[in-house]
Amino acid sequence: MQAKQVFQNMSPYTPGKQIEEVKKEYGLSKIVKLASNENPFGYSQKVKDAIPRMIDHLEIYPDGYATALRETLARKLNVGEKQLIFGCGSDEVVDIICRTYLEEGTNTVMATPTFPQYKHNALIQGAEIVEVPLIDGYHDLKTMLKEINAQTRVVWLCSPNNPTGSLISRNQLVEFLDTCSSDVLVVLDEAYYEYIENSQDPDSIGLLKTYPNLVILRTFSKAYGLANLRVGYGIASEEIATNLNITRGPFNTTSISQLSALTALEDRDFLEHTYKENLVNKKSFMQACDEMGLSYYDSEANFLFVKLPISGDELFEYLLKKGFIVRSGEALGHPNGVRITIGSKEQMDEIVSNMKEFLASI
Repeated sequence: MQAKQVFQNMSPYTPGKQIEEVKKEYGLSKIVKLASNENPFGYSQKVKDAIPRMIDHLEIYPDGYATALRETLARKLNVGEKQLIFGCGSDEVVDIICRTYLEEGTNTVMATPTFPQYKHNALIQGAEIVEVPLIDGYHDLKTMLKEINAQTRVVWLCSPNNPTGSLISRNQLVEFLDTCSSDVLVVLDEAYYEYIENSQDPDSIGLLKTYPNLVILRTFSKAYGLANLRVGYGIASEEIATNLNITRGPFNTTSISQLSALTALEDRDFLEHTYKENLVNKKSFMQACDEMGLSYYDSEANFLFVKLPISGDELFEYLLKKGFIVRSGEALGHPNGVRITIGSKEQMDEIVSNMKEFLASI
C-alpha cells in the first residue's frame, strides 16, 4: 500500500533513551533521566491515593466531553466551558489543529528549532512549512510576521520555547497579535506555563477576548507530573474550539486520566512545591554553568539548554555512561549543546560534578 508522498521523506518520532534500556546497555543499576522534561518530584499524592478508586467500569467508554474536568478548568481559567478542547496530551491538540486548518496549498509559520510536532503534523496535511531561525533562543517575531502571506493559516509560538526555554513577553505577544492578520490562527503553546516566574506571567488567557484568532495550549504532563496519563488542552474562542472538537476523536481521553487531572488541579501545594524547587535548582545550575564557563539560553521552563564548543552527542554519551540521560542538541536541531531537565538538588549536584569531569577531560 502506498502512503502519502510526503511520508517518503519523514520518519517516526524518536524518543530519548529509556531507563531500562540504558541500564541494560551500560550495566548500571541507577539511572537518572533528565531528558524529557518530566517532573522529578513525581505527581500529587492526592492523585496516587485517588487512582485505585478510579479503576472501575473499565468496560464503559469514558465521558467524551470530559464534563467534570471541563467545568472545573473553565471556572479556574475564567473561560466558557465550550472554549476548551481536551487531547491525549497537548501534542494531540497540535495534530487536531493541523487536521482542521491545514491542507495542500496552505502554509504554516514557525520558529526553528522549536517543538517538532508542529512541522511533523503540518507536513502530513500537505502544508508548506515556513521556518524562521531563533535569535539567541528567542522567536524572531518581526521576521515571522513578514513571512505571513495569503496562504498562511497557522502560526506557532512556543513560549517558553522548547528546546531553548525562552519566553515571549506579554508586550511582545500583544504587538504580534495586533500586527498579525485576524484570518491567521496564532497558536501559543504554553506547555511549560506553570514554571514561568510569577513576575513574568504573560496572562495570555486574558487576551482571548481581544484576539479571537488566538489558541492557547497547556498540559498536565509537565508541572503536574501526569505525563503517562496524557492529558493536554486548548483554550480558544467558542467558534475555534467547536471546529477543533469536530475533528477530535470522541473518546480521546480516559476516565482515569480525566479524574487524575481533576484531582491534580485541587492540589495547589504540590504545584507550588514543584515551582519553587525548580526555580531554586535551575538558578543553582545556571550558576554552576557560569563557573564552568558554559553559556546557556534564558529559560522560563524546567530545563536548561547548555551550549557547548563540541557536539552535544559527546557530553550525552559521557553522561550516559555515568547513569544520566539528557537530550543531545543533535536531536533537537541545535547540534552544539544539550538540553538538561532540572532535577532535584541531589541530582543536579551530581550531574554538575560529572560535567566538570567531562570538561576537564577535553
